[in-house]
Amino acid sequence: MNLVGNQRGHVGELAVHLMKPEYEKAVVHQIRGFMCNDLRSSLQESAAVARTTKCSEHLYSLSLNPPHEAEVSAREFEAVADRAKERLGLFGQPRLPVIHEKIGQDGQLRRHAHAVWCRIDVESMTAIHIPFDHTKLQASGKELFLEHGWELPAGYLNKQERDPLNFTLEEWQQAKRRKKDPKVIKQAFQEAWASSDGKASFVAALKDHDYILACGDRRGFVAVDNQGEVYAVARYVGVRTKEAGARLGDLDDLPSVEQA
Repeated sequence: MNLVGNQRGHVGELAVHLMKPEYEKAVVHQIRGFMCNDLRSSLQESAAVARTTKCSEHLYSLSLNPPHEAEVSAREFEAVADRAKERLGLFGQPRLPVIHEKIGQDGQLRRHAHAVWCRIDVESMTAIHIPFDHTKLQASGKELFLEHGWELPAGYLNKQERDPLNFTLEEWQQAKRRKKDPKVIKQAFQEAWASSDGKASFVAALKDHDYILACGDRRGFVAVDNQGEVYAVARYVGVRTKEAGARLGDLDDLPSVEQA
């Protein structure tokens, strides 16, 4: 199972993302540790607690994406989230799980999940530090693939590709032009890819991260940000160009880079 996590704030944007109407079903599953009992109010509760700490990224958001062929129950998603929270050092923190269901292009039901924790320790009124979270999640993800007998992605098999958030000099320079962490940019693309099964859902997922899918000058899939920076989708997602084309289909209905 691919586990992608990041620290974040902006509770309004997150609430919209978690409950967006494109899913056949979005279920808030067993809120724990919050005084409120609905998604938006719980996120606002975390923001209220964080104001006294001056911590802007008071949430830790984790997406849990099983392989397309896998059927994972709500209870299994919950067990994975429990394992992740222990490795991340979030044990005992308020948690908000959401399970998304959608009928894929092949007519099959797809299910993935999100878990959101408040990072603020109310006893010390400080934000919990989460070092090396990407490495920890990578290790947990590999364990889950092995335990369930799922086929391991190339990144787990090839030592050189082990960290999907590694970046080239060109990618680093591009991120610095945007004054962003290159790993954050790559993580946004990989999360969008992992949670989508076709062009429409990928377009929507990229839009949540403020990117527009477009047709590049060389007839390839690219994404454009709000500063006009262009990103090669296959490279940032970590798949071959042919694989990207197989999932996303034709380019003809996409805007050009200039239009985007």
